Amino acid sequence: MPSTSPSLPRPSSAAPPPLDPQALRQAAVQAVARLKVLANEDRLLLLCQLSQGEMCVSELEACLDIRQPTLSQQLGVLRRQGVVATRREGKNIHYRVADPALLEVLAVLYRLYCPKE
Repeated sequence: MPSTSPSLPRPSSAAPPPLDPQALRQAAVQAVARLKVLANEDRLLLLCQLSQGEMCVSELEACLDIRQPTLSQQLGVLRRQGVVATRREGKNIHYRVADPALLEVLAVLYRLYCPKE
């Protein structure tokens, strides 16, 4: 039975160019770092919500039902990893996804795993 797993796209007419192992390793290191950020349920929920637009902590707390201490801890991880950016407005800190590539990954995860309405 043929395999139905997806494969990397290949040019149809010419042989693929040789892959540079060092460049692949560097790309893999970057990909693993981003995937580790996503490998936490609370962080993934936060990023999914923030992919819809900028939000402050109180809004995130209300819509995700994540307690404030956990929320602050996970937002700190995301901030240190450079995944989210912040903007202060008075007493509120607003968060947004800062990595456009991560928004693309979140869109794929949404398409694959989120329930359809």
